Amino acid sequence: MTGLTSVLARAVAFILIIVTGYILKKKGFFHPDDFYLFSKVVVRITLPCAIISNFSKISMDNSLLFMCVVGLVINLLMVIAGFLVNLRGSRQDRAFGMINLSGYNIGNFTLPFVQSFLGPVGFAATSLFDAGNAVMCTGVTYTMASIAAGTGDRPSVKNVLKSLFSSLPFDAYLIMTVFAVCRISLPELITSYAGTVGNANAFLALLMIGIGFEIRMEREKLAKIVQILVLRYGMGVLMALASYFFLPFALEVRQAIALIALGPVSSVAPAFTGKVGGDVEMASAVNSLSIVISIIMITGALMILL
Repeated sequence: MTGLTSVLARAVAFILIIVTGYILKKKGFFHPDDFYLFSKVVVRITLPCAIISNFSKISMDNSLLFMCVVGLVINLLMVIAGFLVNLRGSRQDRAFGMINLSGYNIGNFTLPFVQSFLGPVGFAATSLFDAGNAVMCTGVTYTMASIAAGTGDRPSVKNVLKSLFSSLPFDAYLIMTVFAVCRISLPELITSYAGTVGNANAFLALLMIGIGFEIRMEREKLAKIVQILVLRYGMGVLMALASYFFLPFALEVRQAIALIALGPVSSVAPAFTGKVGGDVEMASAVNSLSIVISIIMITGALMILL
């Protein structure tokens, strides 16, 4: 099997896992509420173990820490774009654009691809990017959007930090980054356990996406949804190309950033849209459609980059 065929076969296998989850939900094997059970298993067990396992395999280059800044900056650029493109719209339009144009679903979507197609360095780079991404997604973007919407509901720094540190994946990122920088090795029993459990992360995360996948939207909202997605992925392609060809990082790191830039909207976007009084149904449609588009674009990118 050639390299291109191998990449395509594995990418199609990933798509089939998502389709399997969706079909089994429609057939009644899974129920919509099962999504939350799978989410707990992935976020609290398999993803932290995958982080521990992959970080334990690398010798950390301190320059990789800059990926946290890259995650912050790219999110900030997308937030600003969401504000500017809706400058002539209502305050709610601006807030909607800021939340739904920015943010990346890395832990549940992009990391399984990176985990399977790139090595530990690519995984570490993606994880560190996600640390910066998490700072924006779990509070800063919402704070900026609530100001734009004029809701007056502005979370405090304390609440943002509490949200961050109550996230087990973020805690795992932080602890393992410190360990890697300080050259601290974990006992083999822990890394062996984490490796075994972490290997299940890709399957469970993708199956979870299939179970949660649903698109409901009114036709009159279609133009707005298309505008958001075209802008999101237009900027994503530009960022992927710029990062791959111009950033001064190792090839595997540049490949990781390119895949991240083509990833779907953060899974928390619909919830934060609701908190600023926005259209949750439209945000959910953007979220679900972004998963479909990202599957196609990341698969294409993998065939080109690998």
